[in-house]
Amino acid sequence: MALSKEHLLKVYEDMLLIRRFEEEVEVYAKNGTIPGFIHLSIGQEAAQAGVVDVLKDTDYKFPDHRGHGAIVLSSKAEDRKRCMSEIFAKASGINGGRGGSMHVHDLSVRNMGFNGIQGSTVVTALGTAFNSVYRKNDDVTVVFMGDGTLGEGTCHESMNMSATWKLPLIYVLINNHYAISTHYTESHPQKQLSTWGLGYEVPSFTIDGNDIEEVIEVTQKAVDRARKGEGPTLIEMMSYRWQGHFSGDPAAYRPDGELEAWKEKDPLKIAKERLQEKHGVTADEIKAISERVEVEIAKYVKFSLESPVPKPEDAVKYVYTDREVEGR
Repeated sequence: MALSKEHLLKVYEDMLLIRRFEEEVEVYAKNGTIPGFIHLSIGQEAAQAGVVDVLKDTDYKFPDHRGHGAIVLSSKAEDRKRCMSEIFAKASGINGGRGGSMHVHDLSVRNMGFNGIQGSTVVTALGTAFNSVYRKNDDVTVVFMGDGTLGEGTCHESMNMSATWKLPLIYVLINNHYAISTHYTESHPQKQLSTWGLGYEVPSFTIDGNDIEEVIEVTQKAVDRARKGEGPTLIEMMSYRWQGHFSGDPAAYRPDGELEAWKEKDPLKIAKERLQEKHGVTADEIKAISERVEVEIAKYVKFSLESPVPKPEDAVKYVYTDREVEGR
């Protein structure tokens, strides 16, 4: 799919926003300002930006533990700074500082969040997908996962049920080649992990996850199919995470030259060159986008740094939805 100049400019800016958002998060994770582990998706921006671009606000999104990009782009514009302050564990965070990096959710835009149980969201996503069928609307559910998650038995159970019931569910498998430190070829016999879906008669595709136009094209077809009641789709998006498994992981398990080779396939570089070569976008136009993103990210960081930390006495709030819990 060849996007219009305006559309490609928009998603290029989306990808740049993700990149700069995570680069700033990494700075403050490394200097100790942000607590806990941080998992970054730098190098995988097209796989998130392209999918979110296709979706409606009422579609359900289940990010994975490397899902900052999908979370930010799904959020309302005025709430994006609250996504960052959530990662900073501040009271102004979209979840009051309780969620942190891996557990950001926002039901107002149907970002259903992630949790620490690998492979669980491919099961809970069945519930929202079934809800759309039950209520007879055309909302779809997208669940993001990695190549490591595909080894969980829950993926088989989920695909079997979604295919049998023809649920409007899209499995976005971002294959960044490593499950922590294990290359996917060492834990799966298939060269293309998308073949897993074929046994359940789920249409399955392996695409270039760094090509924003290809991501949008294939995702749009899957979403259209789901909205028409034709069932789930599995899309394997080949990409690569530039950082280690978590911020601070030296990634010594990667062979020499591999990272450098993948940086040549940078999704932002691909989109930028296409804008310049096919649409005649000038260096000044690209610079203007960069400057706009920098201003936006600076606002997020300032808001996060200046926001207060949660009050200790509020730690027991929201344990249950229907009653208060007293602290000790």
